[in-house]
Amino acid sequence: MKALSELTEREVVALAIANEEEDSRIYQSFADRLRADFPASAGLFDAMAEEERGHRQSLYDLYRSRFGEHLPPIRREDVRGFLKRRAVWWSPNLDVPKMRREAELMELQAAHFYDRAAAQATDLGVREMFVRLAEVERGHGQKAGELQDQLTPDAEAQETEAQRRLFVLQYVQPGLAGLIDGSVSTLAPLFAAAFATQNNWETFLVGMAASVGAGISMGLTEALSDDGIITGRGSPWLRGLVCGAMTAVGGIGHTLPYLVPDTWPNAFLVATLIAALVVAVELVAISWIRTRYMDTPFLRAAFQVIVGGVLVLLAGIFIGSA
Repeated sequence: MKALSELTEREVVALAIANEEEDSRIYQSFADRLRADFPASAGLFDAMAEEERGHRQSLYDLYRSRFGEHLPPIRREDVRGFLKRRAVWWSPNLDVPKMRREAELMELQAAHFYDRAAAQATDLGVREMFVRLAEVERGHGQKAGELQDQLTPDAEAQETEAQRRLFVLQYVQPGLAGLIDGSVSTLAPLFAAAFATQNNWETFLVGMAASVGAGISMGLTEALSDDGIITGRGSPWLRGLVCGAMTAVGGIGHTLPYLVPDTWPNAFLVATLIAALVVAVELVAISWIRTRYMDTPFLRAAFQVIVGGVLVLLAGIFIGSA
């Protein structure tokens, strides 16, 4: 690898052309990723990509007039001093704020490159081109940092709603599904074991097994049922992790009270009353989440969840007492 100071003027201009082409492709990929849900932000990245293509063309015209048609195969990876660029455009969880931060960093790096290139250029025309591009890239860096401020109020409102919708699809829905399953489906085996054994420790082991098993099952089901490509629900493994974790949490919540030692007076009754209280809190929390993110009226959500939970609870008690 060579340092920038070791490159010929021809190689520096060729490197600038390669950089502008790569930056334009990155901005275009950002725009394409955003177009369906965030058209206004996509339009801004489209404009940035187009301007980078214009810079490339200006540099190439300058190169042809000074050095001819052939471009040497040189890239930023071939030159010491350039920060290694992460392939953020491949990330399934790339959102507008991350794109904005990446664009700001890209433009600041480009401005610094042109400053250094201008300082070592001997050709007056080349130096003037680099100085002008350094100022332009600094302006782009400020634009990238203020990307959200460039949106009209209507566009910003639409993108805020789209961001909320994606958050619900990618995190709230799988988490809520897991919490409902963990809080409701584990009631039957837990309380069946409780009333069958009247032993807190054995009930705790059954509850933990049911909770962890349900968490693994629900996590795999969520991850394998939808890869997120068509539905836009994001990374399947992240959704699976959220769903599985919330399933386990929902079941473990009303399992922990059975850690009350069996040596305590009325240990089974105390643990069962605490567990029932935890179940009530879980069902209210589920109802609130459905109201907050799913626009379901609280009373309707509470009725639906509580009826289902009570039915499962009674089934577990009935079977355990048989």
